[in-house]
Amino acid sequence: MKFMIIASCLLAVAIAAPHESAEILRDDRVNPQGGAYSFDFETENGIRRSEGGQSQGEAQAVNSAGEISYPLPNGETFILKFVANENGYQPESPYLPVAPAFPHPIPQFVLDQIAFADKQRQERARN
Repeated sequence: MKFMIIASCLLAVAIAAPHESAEILRDDRVNPQGGAYSFDFETENGIRRSEGGQSQGEAQAVNSAGEISYPLPNGETFILKFVANENGYQPESPYLPVAPAFPHPIPQFVLDQIAFADKQRQERARN
């Protein structure tokens, strides 16, 4: 229920916000036979998207790769490169969050709890 309320509010804000239109400078699409495709487009406000792919293997799964970029309000350009294949979706961008290196050091209280649980298991096994 909360999700629906939040989604409705966000939709209302999006509809009410002023929408700027941008002229499309380039829109190239190629869809030959055999499951391959590619497209590239660019708008006058700096949004760019390119992607290409083709079907692979017996299952005819589509492997694709591409890039998305657009200007950020601070003047930098957001860039996201990706590959989608049998190994899943693999995005790459300096703007994506990065998990801490693993294995990270295990805190002492966790090691103490593991030792305590092991000791309890051993005592139960003896009884």
